[in-house]
Amino acid sequence: MPIKAAADKLAREIERFGNPPVFPSKEEQIVGEVSEPEAVTSGAPEKFKSKKSKASSKSGVGKFQWEIMKEYGLSDAEISKFQDPSHWLIYFPPIAKEDLKAFGLGCDWRRSFVTTDMNPFYDSFVRWQIQKLKEMGKIVKDLRYDIFSPLDGQPCADHDRASGEGVRPQDYTLIKMEVVPPFPAKLGALEGKKRVYLAAATLRPETMYGQTNAWVLPEGNYGAYEISETDVFIVTERAALNLAYQKLSRVPQKPTCLVELVGQDLIGLPLRSPLSVNEFIYTLPMMNVLTDKGTGCQETHGPNYP
Repeated sequence: MPIKAAADKLAREIERFGNPPVFPSKEEQIVGEVSEPEAVTSGAPEKFKSKKSKASSKSGVGKFQWEIMKEYGLSDAEISKFQDPSHWLIYFPPIAKEDLKAFGLGCDWRRSFVTTDMNPFYDSFVRWQIQKLKEMGKIVKDLRYDIFSPLDGQPCADHDRASGEGVRPQDYTLIKMEVVPPFPAKLGALEGKKRVYLAAATLRPETMYGQTNAWVLPEGNYGAYEISETDVFIVTERAALNLAYQKLSRVPQKPTCLVELVGQDLIGLPLRSPLSVNEFIYTLPMMNVLTDKGTGCQETHGPNYP
């Protein structure tokens, strides 16, 4: 829903910068700019990977939605109306119609209509069609992994994003390494009440047989999050949020942090790893562990394991 995404972005800019908005200077934007994640090309080397987003590839210098619309010659009073997605459907179709006429397009405009719930007749037809197909067992409602926007409460496709084009969900396997009692002081409140696991994300779960230790970032921020009534995972906040949207949280879509931790609190923890040849393994520090990927915890195996 690119129109809805653009309308929401405009509304957030007005809420943050005012109406009409006063945006930060170009120098301030450069200082606070974060590099865009690159597109994932694993398994598809033949695909072109651009380092530019859709927004930066287009003509014009507008970074904010308001600036982009200003480049079209719209007044401040007119732009503020585009916070409502329905206004886009009223404003732009007549302009598009005139442009098509200028191209010399021959069209029976009596047959044109809007294909959203703004048109109750079309909306009613689509609902009837979907309901009939569902009753016949031709379509089902199910879940699938996708890029999801908690802010908008819906999947966020390529055309809905200002940056991150080509990014796809990354499939990790979590290895539940149980923390062996007695717990350290930071986790003392959980001892005897819940099973506590250090959850490591891996792309190679077959190496768990040869595990020798687990890695954490000493200065990284972690937390003990409720996964169910009985289980707690020690992961980063980012990982806990991702898990919460995959039905791995006691409260759906709302991760519950019982204890805030830093990596230093986890170093030396004895762990019981499933299927490992070692009865116990230990948590060790590693400075290049990334807390913005996976769970912020990594497992490792011996040098002789493939």
